[in-house]
This record gives sequence, structure tokens and C-alpha cells, in this order.
Amino acid sequence: MTAELVRGQNHLLSQSRLEIRISAGTPVVTVAALGDEDGRIHGAEWVAHPGAPTRPGLEVSRQAASDHRLAVDLDALADAVHRVGVLLALPAVAGQGPTRFGAVAAPFVAVTGLDGTEVASYTITGLEAETAVIALELYRRQGAWKVRAVGQGYAGGLAELFTDQALPQAQQLAGHIEEAVTRGLARSVQAPPPRPSESDRSHQAATPARHPDQSADTASRGAPGPVPPVYGGRPAGSPGQGGPQPAYPGGAEDPSAATAGGPIDYSHPRRQNAAPPPPPPTAPPVPPGQPAQPVAGDATGWSMEERLYNQVWGMFEDLARTTAAYRSAVDFAESRMDKELEQALSDPLSRVGGQADAAREATRARQAQLVDRAREALDRDLAQLVAEAEVVEPALPPAYARWDNPVWHAYRVPMEIPMALRLGDLRLPEADRIRIPMLLRLPLERGLWIDSGRTDTLDESFTDTHDMRRLAMETAVTHAARLLAVYPAGEFTVHVVDPAGSGAQSLIPLTRSGVLAAPPARGAAGVADVLGRLTQRVDLVQMALRGGAADALPSGFDTSQQLLIVNDFPHGFDDRAVNQLRYLADEGPSVGVHLMMVADREESAGYGPLLDPLWRSLLRLTPVADSHLADPWVGHAWTYEPPLVPPGSQVLQQVLTRVAEARRTWRP
Repeated sequence: MTAELVRGQNHLLSQSRLEIRISAGTPVVTVAALGDEDGRIHGAEWVAHPGAPTRPGLEVSRQAASDHRLAVDLDALADAVHRVGVLLALPAVAGQGPTRFGAVAAPFVAVTGLDGTEVASYTITGLEAETAVIALELYRRQGAWKVRAVGQGYAGGLAELFTDQALPQAQQLAGHIEEAVTRGLARSVQAPPPRPSESDRSHQAATPARHPDQSADTASRGAPGPVPPVYGGRPAGSPGQGGPQPAYPGGAEDPSAATAGGPIDYSHPRRQNAAPPPPPPTAPPVPPGQPAQPVAGDATGWSMEERLYNQVWGMFEDLARTTAAYRSAVDFAESRMDKELEQALSDPLSRVGGQADAAREATRARQAQLVDRAREALDRDLAQLVAEAEVVEPALPPAYARWDNPVWHAYRVPMEIPMALRLGDLRLPEADRIRIPMLLRLPLERGLWIDSGRTDTLDESFTDTHDMRRLAMETAVTHAARLLAVYPAGEFTVHVVDPAGSGAQSLIPLTRSGVLAAPPARGAAGVADVLGRLTQRVDLVQMALRGGAADALPSGFDTSQQLLIVNDFPHGFDDRAVNQLRYLADEGPSVGVHLMMVADREESAGYGPLLDPLWRSLLRLTPVADSHLADPWVGHAWTYEPPLVPPGSQVLQQVLTRVAEARRTWRP
């Protein structure tokens, strides 16, 4: 039975290998501090944090996340360690997330065995202005380990907490942790929305991408946020730079209702008295002891599209967690082997001879046995995921499907905006057979950066600078074509800035089909013209929304989503153009103006740190396979693979031709 602790209460631990699971409802940073018998932390090497996530017998998450799993092996800790403190802190990233624990749901911490059985749990209540808290501590008393619920908070964050613990160089360590968290947030994959229970489904939208009216903080706790005003049938605001969130469209159809100041009804007007959604498909019965056969769309959702979206993210989570469990088991096996070898060979008289060799062989055999068991469990989970992927991939709609999926041959311009868009595939080295679709919620909440510079690529065939630039531009065209294909006719407009004309060959699919708003802009004058018009558009829409006059935009105003593709940056950009570009990256997404950069960061090094906020605000993608993305749970380095069109295929040109035909026949 789980011991539900209150502040100050302790509980005996009967296991040495444990997991500490943390659920905070908002992204938090987890830190584990090792202390001696008096509780003193002797230095930075006694602290496991996102910048140094592993210590002997201990591993923490590599970045901020809403849910964490910390691995602890009490037997592998150094003899001098008598305490393990589990610390939580809110990320110190300006403008992102809450600034105090009193503004979020009470964090929940549970100590479990490796089989998931809870040993003790603690809900940290009573926090207000604190930004860091000692959640609990594991401590050794008379040869036995116990867990104590602490819940002591600090308004000054980790710096104040470390100072209170008499840690040398507390400020420097807190700054180092903050830098590591900031880097992790800048390269993280957007997290999926929490899977709602059936009792919450009445608030879920069938096409939530139209009205994302929930902030990153409230989404993670399931509480609806204010509905933004809309113009032209699309949202005028986006939830910020957090991960994708579920949406609540009630009341968003009337722009004035969102700004009237009265209460908002978040229930869907057409679902208040509607019957519940039809149940998802079920798998056929299987013999006892056999795993269930996977079925496409068996996740929760009001539509097949939403079910498939949730199922894909479920596969992503399952792969992340089963791989994390395997890596943790391997690490524990190796640390256990090292400790057993050290103990067996501590006596100089037993280091040589047959007795020593036998001890080494026995220790290595136990380590191999543990690794083999972990691999068996991983292979079992991977087999189930492979089977699920084989039925899910053919069932995906065009917005989620690869370019080689037959669904594109029956493509028709849609009437509604989908929930999400596929930007490529993700995989892990332990599961090379599985590709998880990387889905990004629509409308876009941040710009995209196709990195044309040199990367630590897995594909050594693309090392030439010219080839990388060409491939980066082709990748950008592929992304733009998919965006055009998944939006209804006339609801997505693409502009291109190509100052030197170096991307002309790659842009042929867009220019030849006629889907661009205008020919690609050339030279400094073309750059200034396009940036000026889009900047004025952002200013105009923002003023209308702030004044509560979203319906008073000029007659004939183009209300479609706008995408600006910038090639060969910074060629053709002066200081004014650079500032306008930064402005569009920061303010554009909230009013439907999005940015896609095709650039090599090193080539803009002459601007110094001026452009650092620009690169951090964009989601970095690569034109070749590269392991540069991290998940929000355990910080795996996922290998990203771009969505390439099969060689010789005409599917891209056929899709763009149909989009162009629909745009010519569409009338606003």
C-alpha cells in the first residue's frame, strides 16, 4: 500500500533501486543534490542537474518538463553520501510559463519501484511565491534508507536554495543550470497535449486547430484560458511558445464576445446536448497470453483525425519511455558491475590468481544477464510498436502522411484546417525500425529554421556547402507545399524572399504551379518591400485586436495565414531589414504571419548576439537526418528525418497543381 506522506513525515524504503516520478502540471526543472551525514553538499559535483544529469547511482531529466522520472540506485551511491534531496524549480525563462509555484497546481512526487509500484507519495501544498522547493529527501539512518516529505520552498529560486544549503559557488551553479535548461527548451520537440479522460471529452473540439484559446500553462492543468478574438475565421492569437495544447472553441465564433468582458461559455454550442462520440475501433479477440492486435484510431477523440493524432503521440511517449527504461537498466547494470568488482578486488591479495578471475567472470555474467533481460523487455515493446506503426501509417490523413503514402493520389483540397502537420519523422538508435511521425499543431505557434549549415549529420553524402544549401531550400519548399495542401483554398499565402536568386531551381515547384502570392523577391529592394508589407500587416491587425475592432479591418483585407520563406540570409539584409525580420518572428505568429528561414547561422555571425533571440525563437530543422531534437520527458536525443519526396515522384507537383486550381476558382 502506498504511504501518502504529509510534510515532515517519513517512510522506510525496502528497495534500493527506485524511480522518483514527478508530475507538476507545468514544465519544471528537477535537480538531485547529494549530501553527507550532516546534510552538507560539498560541491557542484554532488549535484545532478540538466547540465550534468548523471552521478553515480543517480540520473535526472535533461530539461524542463511537466513529468519527470528520476532513477536512483541507493547501493551505487558513494559511502560518503547519506542524503539525496529532490529539488524542483520553475524555469527562469523570461515570458515563458508561470513565475511562482502558487500559480500552478500542487506538484505531486511519488517514490516507486522499478515495476511502477508506488512506495510513498507526497503532494506539495501551501506554496505561494516560491520558485524552487525541496520536494523530499532520501536519507540513511542506522543502515536503512528512508524517505521524508520536505516541501520547503525558496522565493529566490535555486540560487537561494543552494546558498541556504551552504553549497560553494551557489550562484554559479544556479546560472549553469539555467543555461542548460534554456538550451534544452530551444531545441525541444513540442509536447503533445495531455490525453483527456472521457469525462473531459465534452470540452474537446473536433477541429481544435482553428481556435487554440488555451495558454501553455493552463493547458497542462486542463483549465481553459481566455478565448482570443478571431479575424477571417481564424484565431488572431496563439497560445505562446509552449508545446501544442488542446483547444476549446466555444464562443470564439463571435469576435466581439471574446472582448466584452463577460463570462465565457467554454462548452461547444453544437455538443451541449449531443450524444458522446462513437467508440474507437476495437481489435479482434486474441488468444489468452497474446498481446492485443493494434488498431488504427483506437485512441480517444471526437474524430478519426483526432484519434490518430493522439495515437501517434502515444506511440512517441511509449517509445521514449521504453527506451529510457532500457538505458536506465543498462546504466544500473554497469554501475552495479563496477561496484561489485571494486568490492571483490578491494583486498590486494585477491586481485590476482584464479579467485580474482572467477570473481570478474561472475560479475560480468550478472551484468550481461541484467542487460539481456532489459533488451528482451525492450524488444517486446518494440515489436508491439512496430505492429502498431504498420497499421497506423497507412491510415493517416494527408496532413499526417508521408509523401509516399497512397492517400496523396486521391488528394483533394480540404474544407477545414487539420489539427496538425507532419514535419518529418523521429527515431532512436535502439529502435531503428520505427519512425514516429513528428506532428506540429496548427496554426503554427513559432517559425521554422531550415539549417543549411554543417551539422553532425548521420548522412555523410551531404558535406558540400552548395549541396547543403540546395537541399535545405528543397526541404523548405516541401514544408511550404504541405502547408498549402492542408489549408482550404485561399486560406494560406506564401511569400518568398530570395535576394540573390540562388534558390530559383529549388523553387520551381512553387513558381511553376502558380501557388505563390508573387514572384520571389530579389535584391535589397525586394527584401525591403516584402518585409515592409508584412510588418505593416502585423501592426494593423494588432491595433485592430487591441482596440476591440477585429471586424473593422479594411475592405478586401486578406485574412489568410501568411508564410514568408527567407533564403540566403543575411544576403540582401541591412540593419532595418534584420530588425523587421526579428519583429515578424516574435509578433507575427499571433496574428497569422509565419516565418521560415533557410540559413546558415555562422554566415550571420557578423551581427553578433543581436540575432541570438531570432534563432532561439525558431524551431530548428535540418535537411538531412540529424540527432538534434530532445523530447520533453527524458531528454532523448531523437534523430530527425526530413519529409523527402521519393526520387522521380510527381506527387508534389500534382498536389500543388490542384492547390493552384482551387485557388483560381476560389472567391472570397
